Amino acid sequence: TNPVAWFEIPVKNDARARKFYEKVFGLELTPEEMGPYKMTFFPWTENAPGAAGTLIKGETYEPSHGGTLVYFSVDDIEETLRKVNANGGKTLLPKKDIGEYGFIAHFEDTEGNRVALHSMK
Repeated sequence: TNPVAWFEIPVKNDARARKFYEKVFGLELTPEEMGPYKMTFFPWTENAPGAAGTLIKGETYEPSHGGTLVYFSVDDIEETLRKVNANGGKTLLPKKDIGEYGFIAHFEDTEGNRVALHSMK
């Protein structure tokens, strides 16, 4: 199994962040309150590859460019970056060839997080 099971992306404005990620990735996210935290869950499939995760708003969560970097798998990095920029984010690192491992790119979301993309083409 892959060692990563869960990720959390800090947000300041959960509604704005939800709209951004839904439009960029064409997904429906599910909001929930868990104690003092507002969490917005990415869809996941049990026993499928990849990690599950959430957008999270709470006292100890601060959006950042530093620290851990979450990579989203996409079919088309350039189209995804177009959606990022059209929905209030910005490209930080344009599509870059990483040889036999495919391509990557980095962007800033509406909350100020540095997030990344990966594609094999």
